[in-house]
Amino acid sequence: MELVKEGNAPAFDELYRRYSKKMVNYFFRMLGKDAEKAQDFLQDLFMKVVEKPYLFKEGHRFSTWLFTIASNMCKNEYRRLKVRVNGDPYIGDFNVTANDVVLPKIDQQLDYKQFKKLLYEEVAKMDKGKRETFILRYQEHLSIKEISKILDCSEGTIKSRLFYTTKKLAEKLKIYKPSKKENEVLRE
Repeated sequence: MELVKEGNAPAFDELYRRYSKKMVNYFFRMLGKDAEKAQDFLQDLFMKVVEKPYLFKEGHRFSTWLFTIASNMCKNEYRRLKVRVNGDPYIGDFNVTANDVVLPKIDQQLDYKQFKKLLYEEVAKMDKGKRETFILRYQEHLSIKEISKILDCSEGTIKSRLFYTTKKLAEKLKIYKPSKKENEVLRE
């Protein structure tokens, strides 16, 4: 980033190469799976990097700074569209593996698809703060500290959001992870 501040084009190209795919995927998930809008936001994001490199503080992680800008862009878009807090269409794709759920052997793939569909629907129903926190943690795999900086709130708030979000999702999706007793019945 120090080289970008000096106008070094190859340094900017390297940052773009390293982060463009991750950021376009983030925008795609946060902006209703609109590929064209995600590409537009990606270009706008990197224009901000070029136009205001002096805002980057030496010693900080570039990825955290970039996600902070991206998060603010999404918030501005939500405001622009006057999106309702609940029930909006913005939802991401999560890295959920078959190991995360316990399913009977019969129709595992069909159940897994249904599980992911229900997960997406439940995450879409969340207020944008909880949804964004969940996406940054479980899809982008950012630390609590990084998410705290990106969303400009305390680490305790992030932990609380994640706790209540996962608790609510566990309740809504409990059919896909039955208790030991229920699992034994399903295996019979």
